[in-house]
Amino acid sequence: MPVRVLVCEDQALVRAGYTTIFSAQPDMAVVGEAADGRQAVEQALRLRPDVVVMDIRMPILDGIEATRQLAGPGVAEPAKVLVVTTFNVDEYVYEALRAGASGFLLKDAPPAELIAGVRTVAAGDSLVAPAVTRTLIGHFAQRLRPAGTAQQEVRQALSRREVEVLEQIAAGLSNAEIAAKLCITVETVKTYVSRILTKLDLRDRVQAVVLAYRTGLVVAD
Repeated sequence: MPVRVLVCEDQALVRAGYTTIFSAQPDMAVVGEAADGRQAVEQALRLRPDVVVMDIRMPILDGIEATRQLAGPGVAEPAKVLVVTTFNVDEYVYEALRAGASGFLLKDAPPAELIAGVRTVAAGDSLVAPAVTRTLIGHFAQRLRPAGTAQQEVRQALSRREVEVLEQIAAGLSNAEIAAKLCITVETVKTYVSRILTKLDLRDRVQAVVLAYRTGLVVAD
């Protein structure tokens, strides 16, 4: 079965470009398009796509609120939302991640990276562009108030090695990079990541990044 994609973008040319790119893939099918946040929510609930590709700045209802309604806390069957944005709206990206997005990419990402991103999110994995993680999450983490108690709870829930892996995830490192840095195999890293998500009751890697900064386990440079 092809990956069913809903494209949500208010700029007609960009939306058409995304649709063309995804439709050209043998394992993907664009099942709908939305030009504003309200349409995005309505179509996602009606069409139940495998992945919602979401812009942030859209009329009527912005992408953050649309994401929250589709994948936020309390949503029984959260959609998989991939946010595609630019650096000049980075604060909104952070809010989108808190709202439940499964990942994000930059709008200037090459088509191959965008296609791979959709496949990654559709497979149930999260996607955090490393360069964006280091600058975006780290920058806005300075505004957060670390909760000492919450940080202690995280440290108590995880083993020392799991804490180390979580720190590297928050730094934006891929599994391969973490494996190289900690001198372990990629498969071992995947096992640690799975344990971290289970122990902390997190849905995906993105939530782990946000939690690491919110609790002060990792601080911005």
